[in-house]
Amino acid sequence: MTELRTSYATDVVDLESPDDLALADRMKVGREKIITELRKIIIGQDETISQVLTTLFVGGNSLLVGAPGLAKTLLIHTISRVLDLKFSRIQFTPDLMPSDITGTDLVQEDSTTGRRSMVFAPGPIFANIVLADEINRTPPKTQSALLEAMQEHRVTIQGRTYKLEEPFYVFATQNPIELEGTYPLPEAQLDRFMFHIVIDHPPYGEEFDVVRRTTALQDPQLERPVSGADLIAFQALVRKVPVAEPVMRHALDIVRASRPKDSTCPDNVKKWVAFGASVRAAQYLVLGGKARALTSGRYHVSFDDVRALAHPVLRHRIITNFHAQSEGITTDILVDRLLEAVPLPRSGM
Repeated sequence: MTELRTSYATDVVDLESPDDLALADRMKVGREKIITELRKIIIGQDETISQVLTTLFVGGNSLLVGAPGLAKTLLIHTISRVLDLKFSRIQFTPDLMPSDITGTDLVQEDSTTGRRSMVFAPGPIFANIVLADEINRTPPKTQSALLEAMQEHRVTIQGRTYKLEEPFYVFATQNPIELEGTYPLPEAQLDRFMFHIVIDHPPYGEEFDVVRRTTALQDPQLERPVSGADLIAFQALVRKVPVAEPVMRHALDIVRASRPKDSTCPDNVKKWVAFGASVRAAQYLVLGGKARALTSGRYHVSFDDVRALAHPVLRHRIITNFHAQSEGITTDILVDRLLEAVPLPRSGM
């Protein structure tokens, strides 16, 4: 039987310069130090932390979904403290207006001349890390106020464009339990989130530690091992990581197989999926794989890097139909089936 390969690249360094290699090492070490600092406040949630840090290193945005009390807000706020970045939390409510997010022009009077002029008052979007808390509790008109910021890192108000300070990230949260009075995010906006991160209740031991620690006095002192300038440099470095063509094709094959009209899709996709993933899914599988490789101490992307990120990248981009919903088929189950249906390339191909 032909052996399956997990990578088409060797451990030969293929970045451009010694400076790149030094930066790659600093990125790996920096990630470990960030996690050490987070552990002073956040207990467990290893996979969640890993996916949030991958989001930061790639320069994307992510959606965190979990029941109340699972430290979604605390995690993002703590990360902003560890990185010494400006943090802004927006509580999304039904009466929130787009200008409450982006800012607006105000009439201001000059005390010396008495003349009035329009002055722009920036909204909470003007931060490095923006937490859109319970984003599905506000109407789509207000949700869409984030679209330009998430994609272009700028906002346009009254015909004038304002650039947002780099690095810039949007992390949104949703509560999957209370759905009454909520507004599902439009697919165009969901697609702009790199990851859909699911946060579950922790195991017994971790939950016990949470209760013990949070009911006692605590005043942890956080160090800042990585700066905003470092994150910008890491984002540029991630894009330099080489990807072998078979690995990139494998990422694209997984995404194309999620589309019911594609000739490569398996029968269960045709049966259960209304719309498959967009090209952004393949882009984020590759970019996330690059960041995962670097933080693992490797300078190439493997098939395993791509497949390990399939669930958070695809689960919010695959839209199931009535048949799937009636049979209890979730997008996570569909991603499992996709990974089974799209085999790894074989040695010697």
